[in-house]
Amino acid sequence: MIKCLVTGANGFIGNALVQYLVATNKYQVFAMTRVSAPSKIKDVTYFEAGDISCQNFDIALLKDIEVVVHTAARVHVMRDASRRPLDEFRRVNVNGTLALASACAKAGVKRFIYLSSIGVNGLETSLDSFFSEDDVPTPHNDYALSKYEAEIGLKEISNITQLEVVIIRPPLVYAANAPGNFSALLRLIRLRVPLPLDGIHNKRSLISLDNLIDFLNLCIWHPKAGNEIFLVSDGHDLSTTELCHDLASAANIPVRIFYLPLWIFMYPINIFGFKKRLNGLFGNLRIDSSKAHQILGWSPPFSFRSSYKNSAKEL
Repeated sequence: MIKCLVTGANGFIGNALVQYLVATNKYQVFAMTRVSAPSKIKDVTYFEAGDISCQNFDIALLKDIEVVVHTAARVHVMRDASRRPLDEFRRVNVNGTLALASACAKAGVKRFIYLSSIGVNGLETSLDSFFSEDDVPTPHNDYALSKYEAEIGLKEISNITQLEVVIIRPPLVYAANAPGNFSALLRLIRLRVPLPLDGIHNKRSLISLDNLIDFLNLCIWHPKAGNEIFLVSDGHDLSTTELCHDLASAANIPVRIFYLPLWIFMYPINIFGFKKRLNGLFGNLRIDSSKAHQILGWSPPFSFRSSYKNSAKEL
């Protein structure tokens, strides 16, 4: 059995990954959390690590661990109360990540899987272009910049140690309990709020939580995953209008979507500087996931429609 440690095990992705790994009966699972886990999963060994930033990790905690999947992070928030948000992102996402990776290298951990962000590539693509692993990184906000700086540090650690590093840059990850914009859209559809989102012809790549967990599992054991960067998605890009209709259909809720000319949105957006915030509604962000298929033979096992149905069950 592979001994695998998951950080951020209380989080949206980390908790789902821990449950999946336990269910396979192929792993001895260890879970690292910032605070005590509210509900502990059977057959999992938990470590309460506190704030991971700038700390010296107890190498003994990593003894015999073969793979670490690092999902813990300070995530991007729409209204950041910090006076210096970039410093806070760096403190956790850069300093904490590199401190953990350095401890892993010293402890003899074989592989470190880092959950980064598609924001490292940039804010958006054109309708006919795709982000890929070969792009020159253009992080578009403080969160994405901190993720990219951590990537650079991880590569440096890997270059001078035996630690293999796998970097994964997912787009928006969705599920019924997803945080952020996706859950907000689910709530609005459930409340039958009329949405002025008809006639939007953008294309965006998404990935379901189930597909991401499946890919993370593959990266834990696949020999060719080491020291690679992967961009992964469901492989089916949708417009915002299509997303709303599909979610409502999956939940058997009459959708209330109407058309509003785009210029009516864009005028206040440009005036008040909200363009980046609402890019997810109107912009294009498309991902080329062919590298994951070519090197690892991976294709998303869950269709986007089945994933939406699962996501909408709680509507």
